[in-house]
Amino acid sequence: MSSTLTRTAPPGVAREAAPRRRTRILALPEARWAGLALVLFAAALPLYLVGAPAWVWGPLFAGVYVTGGWEPGWEGLKALRERSLDVDLLMVVAALGAAAIGQVLDGALLIVIFATSGALEAVATARTADSVRGLLDLAPATATRLGDDGGEEVVATERLRVGDVLLVRPGERFGADGRVTEGASDVDQATITGEPLPVAKATGDEVFAGTLNGTGALRVVVERDPSDSVIARIVAMVEEASETKAPTQLFVERIEQRYSLGMVAATLALFVVPPAFGDDLRSALLRAMTFMIVASPCAVVLATMPPLLSAIANAGRHGVLVKSAVVMERLGQVDRVALDKTGTLTEGVPHVTDVRPLAGLSEDELLALAAAAEYSSEHPIARAVVGAARARDLVLPPVSDFVSTPGVGVAAVVDGRPVAVGSPARLADADQVGSPARLAHADHVAELEEKGRTAVVVEVDGVPAGVLGIADRLRPEASGAVAALGELTGAAPVLLTGDNPRAAAHLAREAGITDVRAGLLPQDKADAVTDLQSAGHKVLLVGDGVNDAPALATAHTGIAMGRAGSDLALDTADAVIVRDELDTVPAVVALSRRARRLVVQNLVIATVFITGLVIWDLAGNLPLPLGVAGHEGSTVIVGLNGLRLLTGAAWRRAMRLQAV
Repeated sequence: MSSTLTRTAPPGVAREAAPRRRTRILALPEARWAGLALVLFAAALPLYLVGAPAWVWGPLFAGVYVTGGWEPGWEGLKALRERSLDVDLLMVVAALGAAAIGQVLDGALLIVIFATSGALEAVATARTADSVRGLLDLAPATATRLGDDGGEEVVATERLRVGDVLLVRPGERFGADGRVTEGASDVDQATITGEPLPVAKATGDEVFAGTLNGTGALRVVVERDPSDSVIARIVAMVEEASETKAPTQLFVERIEQRYSLGMVAATLALFVVPPAFGDDLRSALLRAMTFMIVASPCAVVLATMPPLLSAIANAGRHGVLVKSAVVMERLGQVDRVALDKTGTLTEGVPHVTDVRPLAGLSEDELLALAAAAEYSSEHPIARAVVGAARARDLVLPPVSDFVSTPGVGVAAVVDGRPVAVGSPARLADADQVGSPARLAHADHVAELEEKGRTAVVVEVDGVPAGVLGIADRLRPEASGAVAALGELTGAAPVLLTGDNPRAAAHLAREAGITDVRAGLLPQDKADAVTDLQSAGHKVLLVGDGVNDAPALATAHTGIAMGRAGSDLALDTADAVIVRDELDTVPAVVALSRRARRLVVQNLVIATVFITGLVIWDLAGNLPLPLGVAGHEGSTVIVGLNGLRLLTGAAWRRAMRLQAV
C-alpha cells in the first residue's frame, strides 16, 4: 500500500512519564494565612481610603494583623526562647507599634508583604521536595528477578542485591544499574545522559536504573545496590545542594540579627531612659514609637523588591519565569556560563542532515525507500527519516514483511525489493567487506561520523544503496546567545554534555564554543560546575533534563528550558525559559544587572532617609507626622524608581545587551 506523507503523520510512542506528586498550595499553612491576610487587606484598603468609619475597616485590618502576623510572631517568640531575634518578629512588633500610634495602614501593609514572602518560600520548598521525591518514581517499584533454575520472581526493587539477574521486557524501566548479559535492544537513557537518541545495548553494555527499554528483551546482572544507583545519587546530590546556604544568605542572616538587636535595644532605651531623668512617660513612648517607625526597614525592603519584582514581571511577559527576587539578583552576579547540549543548545529532536546515495539512486529515491521501510517503526531515527521524506512531499512505495530487530535496524520488502536500514556495524556483511559498494559506503560513514552525525546505512537487494546522516539541530538563535553570554560575562561559555565527544565537538564549533566537556554523567556535570566555582566563578548552568538537575542545583544559578524540560529540572532550576528561546538567557542576565544597579540606588536613598530621620528623632524632637511623611516618602520614591523596569523599553534594551 502506498501512502502520501503530507497526509499521514508517522506513528510515535509517547515517552513514559513519571507520576507527579504535587503538594497542593492551599495545603501549606503559610499560603492559607497569607492568602487570607491579602484578601482582608484588599477589602479594608478602599474603605480606609474613602474615609469610612473606623468601625467598618478596623476589624478588617485587625484580621490582617492576626492572620498574617501570628505565625511569624509565634516563630519569633520561639526563636527568642533560643536567644535568637529575627527580622520577622521585629516586623510584627513594628507593625503593632505603627498601629499603636495610629498608622494602621502602614502596619497592615508590612504584615502582608512579609506573610506573602514567607508563603512563596514555603511553596517553592514544597514543590522542589515533591519533584525530588517524584524522581524516584523513574525507577520501577518492582523488577523481575531470575532464579538459578530460570524461574521468574517479581520482587520489590529495594530487595535487589548485587549479582541478581533481571529480565527486562520491552517497554519496561530498569530497576537497578547493571550490565547486559543476554539480548539486544535500544534503551532510552535521556534521563541520565541527555543523549537525544536511544542507545543500542547488547551483551556487556552498561544500563542504568530508571532508563526505558526499547523493543528487545534483556537479561541484566545487577552491579550496584539500588540505594547507590545513578538515579538515587542524583536525588541525594539535589537535596544536598538545595539545603546549602549561599554566602550572601549567611551574611544577610548575620546582619539581620545585629540590626534586630540594635533596634530593639534603642527602642527600649528611648522608652526607659528619659523617664528615669524626669521626662514625661507619654512623650517617651511617643518618641520610642516614632523611632520604631522611622528606623523600621520598610523602606529598605521596598528599596530592594520593586526593581527585582519589576524585572521578574517584565521577564515573565517575555517567556522567562524567574522564581524569586533572590534569583533575579543572583542572575546579575554570574561571570561564567555552562550550557547543556541536547534540548538546550539544540532542538532535542533528531533530523536527517545528509542523504548520500550510491548505486545510481537519486537522493529522493534513496530517502523514499528508507522512509517506506522505517514507516512502521517507533524508533526516533525512523521518525526522523519519515519526517525528512514528508518534508520533500515524497510518495512511499508499497511495503510488506516489515521486521524490526532491536539494536540492528529494520528490514522490509519495498516495492518488491528487500530493503534494510540500520547501524553500519550491525548491517555489515562479511561476504562483501571488500566490495566497491562496501568501501564507498564505509567512506561516507566515516565522514559523517567525523562530523558528529549518526550514520544510518540503507541496503537494497543486500547491497549498500546509500547512507543517511542523522543529527540534532542547533537552535537558530544559539550562536548569537553564546556570543552575547560571552560578552556579558567576559568568558566564553562551557559545553557540558553526556553525548559523545565527536558530536559535541562538531556542534560546539557551530555554536562558537571552544571549551567542550563530553561523555559526562550527571555527577560529572555537577563536578564540572563545582570545579568552575572553586576557581572563583559564579556559574550559570542552562539545561533541560533530569541529568542536568544536580548541576542546576549545584550552580550559583540554574535555568531550565521549559518545553522539553524534565519535571525535576524545572523544579530544581531557579528560572525557566518557557518558550525555549535561548536568546532570552543573556537578556534576563542583562535585565538582572540593571535591577541590581537600581537596588543599590534605592538602598542609598532609603539609608539616607532612615539615617536622617533617626538622627533627627534622637538628637532633636521629630514630630510624628513628619516622621511618618519622611518614612513613607522614601518608600514611594524607591518604589517608583524600581517600577522603571516594568516597561517594554527596558526589555528591548536588555535584548540589545546595552549597558543600562
